[in-house]
Amino acid sequence: MLVLASASPRRQDLLRSAGISFVAQPADVDETPLAGESARECAERLAREKALAVWQKRPADVVLGADTVVVVDETILGKPVDTDDAARMLRMLSGRVHQVITGVSLVRVGARGQGPGASKSETASETTLVTVGEL
Repeated sequence: MLVLASASPRRQDLLRSAGISFVAQPADVDETPLAGESARECAERLAREKALAVWQKRPADVVLGADTVVVVDETILGKPVDTDDAARMLRMLSGRVHQVITGVSLVRVGARGQGPGASKSETASETTLVTVGEL
């Protein structure tokens, strides 16, 4: 069984559109970037942590974790805390190119001989440049 470690309606729609059957089980992890961590490292780490958090509860399943970060001026924009913060972020992005980095991680039972409870994970990311028109 594939488990999506996310509550994101968009991620769920993507899997459904691809004809992939899954169940969704959101992960609860701290999404704060670590000191000195690049945006790509952050997206990949969070995807892996989300997948592992859910896999710990469902070790017989294959778990897909994902995380997307938006980067402008070398700064990771987190989720807006309120409408004023969202407006501030949109002003930052207005008329500019920024990076959107999505990390994905697939976690499953490890290879034979690794012992019970061992996991195997594969993690990758993709960076997209996005241009926002003048707002």
